[in-house]
Amino acid sequence: MRLTSPAFNDGAELPRQCAREEGNISPALQWSEAPANAKSFVVLCTNTGESANKSYLWAAYDLPAYRTELVEGAGAPEGFEDFRHAMNDFGHFGYGGPSLRHSIDRQHILFRVLALSCDELPVRTHPSCEEIEQEAEKYSIDSASLVGVLGAQAIDWSHP
Repeated sequence: MRLTSPAFNDGAELPRQCAREEGNISPALQWSEAPANAKSFVVLCTNTGESANKSYLWAAYDLPAYRTELVEGAGAPEGFEDFRHAMNDFGHFGYGGPSLRHSIDRQHILFRVLALSCDELPVRTHPSCEEIEQEAEKYSIDSASLVGVLGAQAIDWSHP
């Protein structure tokens, strides 16, 4: 499988609008070369910063097999009825972008798409992103990843 974005290249700077304080907008993602027997997809987004523990920013799951992309802003929990959003580490459903405010080093934002052998994940109502990842791994038949980097910024947050 292959995962790309029209917003950034693998290993390149993630657009600032993807940061929580700059718009909190999920980037467009496109995948190709999925196995023919894929029945659904899961998209995961985690922050794997240099000094931080892994944090879950987004999980979109039960994406139908006909999907090959998510448009920019698809991380908003309303308006996209053909898939579901899990609860991120900030306690919200949908995309929760990385924070510039708390960044002390470069953040590596990992986007993954997993092709699954099941139509829907057998999870409880309102699962966490971590639960989605754990369950999706059981049914994964292929995957692809893409990394965006958000650099540490010297930002003065004391003035609006």
